[in-house]
This record gives sequence, C-alpha cells and structure tokens, in this order.
Amino acid sequence: MSETTATDRKWVDVAAAADIADGEVKTFSVGPQNIAVARAVGKLYAVEDLCSHDDGPLGEGVLEEFAIVCPRHGAKFDVRTGAVTAMPAVAPIEAFPVEEKDGRIHVGVKDTVDLGGSDDDSW
Repeated sequence: MSETTATDRKWVDVAAAADIADGEVKTFSVGPQNIAVARAVGKLYAVEDLCSHDDGPLGEGVLEEFAIVCPRHGAKFDVRTGAVTAMPAVAPIEAFPVEEKDGRIHVGVKDTVDLGGSDDDSW
C-alpha cells in the first residue's frame, strides 16, 4: 500500500455521528467503493468493506472491540490499521482516516476516487 498525505485526500461526509453507536458498523458508498465505518471503544474507524479472503462484506460482520469479523468465514481485521488479526485472510485491507466534525462523520479517501457528478460530457 502506498502512503498518502492529508492533501492527497478528499473528505467525504457519510453520515450523522449519532447514526453509529459504540460497537456498531455501517457501510457507506463512497464513489466506486464501499467503506465500513465502525465505532469501537468510543472512536470512529473506517476500512474497506471487502474481506481480502473472499470479498465478503465486512460491514455485515460484527465488531469485537477493535476487530471487524467477516460474516462469511470469520476472518478478522483491525479497524484501526486494516491488519489481519485472524485467518483465513492473510492480506490486509485498506484503512481510511475518519473525523467527527460538527455532528457529522467524514471519511478521507484518495483524491483520485471519482465521487460521481463529473463535468466531463464527452463520450
């Protein structure tokens, strides 16, 4: 994975902060990808909503403290870093910066992510 700086990111408003309770995970579409946002031990985290083992929807799994559990085969990932914490997955998933500001949740995605609404009308 390549490192990006804060200036390489777009901050996308995904939900009201009150929409995600402690210990809960919800999935949001941001451009072409889905991102699972979790509130673990009172803090917000965001990871890609795709298990690296078999593309399972992580946002449909449960949260065990800082581990999100894939509902298909039980692979676990640390929501703080995207690191694998339990097999059968062996590859990490992407983690995204998150901020809670003015009662809203904002996720930082790479500036290259197309959020739709392109001004390009060319065919």
